[in-house]
Amino acid sequence: MNKSTLTIIVYAIGIIIGALFLDIWSAETSLIKAMIGVAWTMLFLICLFYFEKKDN
Repeated sequence: MNKSTLTIIVYAIGIIIGALFLDIWSAETSLIKAMIGVAWTMLFLICLFYFEKKDN
């Protein structure tokens, strides 16, 4: 299993945990919860870019 696949799996698990326990996608989402989702996605994209660049 390469690092990109592992990163995608960790991201998906984090999104599911955020949806179930942090209630990020509820109708009454605060700015803090929205920023947590954005930060998680930014971290995912940075890691994915880094690992893909390092593999090639």
